[in-house]
Amino acid sequence: MTGRPRGFVRLWRRGAGWLASGVRGFGVTRRLTGERGNAIVEFCYLGILFLIPLVYVMLAVFDVQRAAYGVSAAAREAGRAFVLAPSVGEAEARARQAAQYAMSDQGLDLGNGFSYRCDGGCLQAGSSVVVTVSFTVPLPFVPDAIGGPLASIPVSSTHRTPYGDYRESRG
Repeated sequence: MTGRPRGFVRLWRRGAGWLASGVRGFGVTRRLTGERGNAIVEFCYLGILFLIPLVYVMLAVFDVQRAAYGVSAAAREAGRAFVLAPSVGEAEARARQAAQYAMSDQGLDLGNGFSYRCDGGCLQAGSSVVVTVSFTVPLPFVPDAIGGPLASIPVSSTHRTPYGDYRESRG
């Protein structure tokens, strides 16, 4: 037996790809381009694969940030409205309405996430009111049947507003 052994492959470079001859002894010459053009396909596939979760995380973070701004502003404005009211009865209604306005600025509904307590008596000299606003942010595109409260992020804010030591008691 002389010559090349059966199954011997001879490769040489020509142009953009590799040429092979003698593949498995059949004497067939073909171009070995195995990886040619796959970079674009892989880039698009991996781009989509990583882009979809990134967009989802960004949407969730934006919703949580919007809710954080809303509850913070709602608690602050409700405290201010409470201490500026002429009576305790009207103070609660004004505070709740101020909180609702602040939440609606962010496109959110206050619901029943509003509470307050007075330290040292309501609308008394030297007292303060503590307002707490809470909101539960549902994760985007998750139906209630799948996650419900497990697929949500609670956000809350507490703000203390002093009534003032030298103000006339109204309560």
